[in-house]
Amino acid sequence: MNLLAKLKKEWFLVGMVVAIALATITAEIGRSGGPIHLDQLTAVGVAIVFFLHGLGLSPQAIKAGLTNWRLHIYIQVATFVAYPILWVVFGDLFIATMPAALAFGFCYLLVLPSTISSSVAMTSVGKGNVPGAIFNASLSSIIGVVITPALIQLFMGFEGVSLNLLDSVLSIAKLLLVPMILGQLLRPYLLAWTEKHKAVVNKVDKYVILLIVYNAFCDSVINGIWSEFSAGLLLTAIALCVVILLVMVHSIQWGARKAGFDLPDEVAAVFCGTKKTLAAGIPMAKVIFGTDPTLGMLLLPIMLYHPIQIFYCAVLANRYAKQSEGVKAAAL
Repeated sequence: MNLLAKLKKEWFLVGMVVAIALATITAEIGRSGGPIHLDQLTAVGVAIVFFLHGLGLSPQAIKAGLTNWRLHIYIQVATFVAYPILWVVFGDLFIATMPAALAFGFCYLLVLPSTISSSVAMTSVGKGNVPGAIFNASLSSIIGVVITPALIQLFMGFEGVSLNLLDSVLSIAKLLLVPMILGQLLRPYLLAWTEKHKAVVNKVDKYVILLIVYNAFCDSVINGIWSEFSAGLLLTAIALCVVILLVMVHSIQWGARKAGFDLPDEVAAVFCGTKKTLAAGIPMAKVIFGTDPTLGMLLLPIMLYHPIQIFYCAVLANRYAKQSEGVKAAAL
């Protein structure tokens, strides 16, 4: 009974493990563009999450989040300075100890922008600064359209990169801002309803994350990350992804505390500053690297890092949520 009670209490983490296990045997069903079109379903789920954010956020909270320039600078520096510095310091070691395509794949991983949906969703689960997360995740994606190819050119020497900034901006607006604005507009009419059903509403973002995890791992299985590479190479890449994630998560966490950020800002900084986008990373890679025959190996690090970051950050978000509840309880 104690075990069942523990599992029920930690249903979100149990769900993560189940989603990963299920993805390994039902990848064809849950893949993007598959029979249930889970990529589209998760997009709708993300829109619902942002709509609920719009309902729940007061205009004063949004204004405070958007004007928090210290947080914005910190997150963007973490994404586009701290991560690339890892390549500057360790790039030669990577090239010397692994196939060149895999080494450059790690270079590509380190210069990618942040994710949008999961960064904001994790911040929400962790009771962090959601307006700040929305602003920074969006800003990172926009900046990344220019900075990522520029850093690739600097580090790897690829030319002829051409990405559509307007399409990126419109996609971000459609994904994030439109549902949130709609939620704000309907806030006077639906706020009482959301308060009445808070127990269910507060779990929606966790349900969406579970779907994102399942979809991400299904895509990874379909793309052959468990079968197209030797066991040794795969284990090396996984280990490096885990090390990079742990080092950056806890460095950014430590830096946020040293900078004097409160807990909500720390949560936003950790989840927006450490994420790397797979959704934008793959199409950008096809533009940057073209028909390179080693594209699969170039994409391997981000294909591995993406589900690992979602899993670990979901665990961390759960811990932050409990910490936030403890802080609130102590303040009462």
